[in-house]
Amino acid sequence: MARDYYATLGVDKNATDQELKRAYRKLARELHPDVNPDEAAQARFRDISTAYEVLSDPEKRRIVDLGGDPLSSGGGGGGFGAGFGGGLGDVFEAFFGGGGGAGRGPRGRVQPGADALLRTKLTLAECATGVSKHVTVETAILCDACTGSGTNGDSKPVRCETCGGAGEVQSVQRSFLGQVMTSRPCPTCRGAGETIPDPCRKCDGDGRVRSRRDITVKVPAGVAGGMRIRLAAQGEVGPGGGPAGDLYVEVIEQPHEVFVRDGEDLHCTIRVPMIDAALGTAVTIDTIIDGPKEITIEPGTQPGAVTVLRGHGMPKLRTGTRGDVHAHLEVVVPSKLDHKETKLLRDLKDLRDRDVAEVVSTQSQHSGGLFSRLREAFSGR
Repeated sequence: MARDYYATLGVDKNATDQELKRAYRKLARELHPDVNPDEAAQARFRDISTAYEVLSDPEKRRIVDLGGDPLSSGGGGGGFGAGFGGGLGDVFEAFFGGGGGAGRGPRGRVQPGADALLRTKLTLAECATGVSKHVTVETAILCDACTGSGTNGDSKPVRCETCGGAGEVQSVQRSFLGQVMTSRPCPTCRGAGETIPDPCRKCDGDGRVRSRRDITVKVPAGVAGGMRIRLAAQGEVGPGGGPAGDLYVEVIEQPHEVFVRDGEDLHCTIRVPMIDAALGTAVTIDTIIDGPKEITIEPGTQPGAVTVLRGHGMPKLRTGTRGDVHAHLEVVVPSKLDHKETKLLRDLKDLRDRDVAEVVSTQSQHSGGLFSRLREAFSGR
């Protein structure tokens, strides 16, 4: 079913060009994303921009008045190649000037805007808890002097004299197939089919101006480096005051001095003196979200052991579940001993004369030991 472009703009079928323009301007002032950030308003703005683009084009409006839709797949224009998605018609037009089918026509001045991208640095704590970040972005915004029309005062665009409003110019060349007609966008109106003799003084007819503005980005808890936050309709306003694209804010996560992040888990290294590893001790670490937490190091802890604090890691995005903190224990053997320390260790050795250095079988090595890791590395080749 063809769309009712007249109802979209709130005008009747006999509306003049000036009435169409006046209705579009009135709605654009209310619905433009720079004025009304509501998503429903943004969708409505896109609809009225499309309706104005169609009805302000004489050929497209003629198709609408005949009950068709110029933006549908068939285009409502019939003609040669209509049943083949336009492909055969394009080939016929390229070689023989269209052969009775409808041309591509002007593209219209109102075009959708491009997306924009900026990057912001976040600490690990900001990624963990979420933050409202103030950033400065420079994009094209709607010209407030002409409300996107590009014209000065009550002036209006006129049909391009170079292309006669077609938006393209044609040239004929001779080839072995005979005369070949090719088309290209009109250099005067750049494919719009119309020019602005009295352009807006502020935007020079573009309908938009460059502006730097500060916006607030709500960063959810659990984001990680490389993720992008999408802000709908906060990007570049399109030519002719067309709907704005989206703004993407990419997160750059800064390294932490203690923790290394692996998804939702956090890893840190705790250096434990040999005596504490043997006798057992407790160490307090400052977690990112929950503050200081005590880690118990059991007596007889071996080098490379890992102690896990369950549920004290990073939050998982959109679920609220938490990862873990993995404390990797590095047992430190003293390299220099004074006379008294040496004597005490020798006394301990005499008491534990059963502890002797020995070469063990690879089958009896504990999982996770040095040779176990080497064996896995070599066997994986």
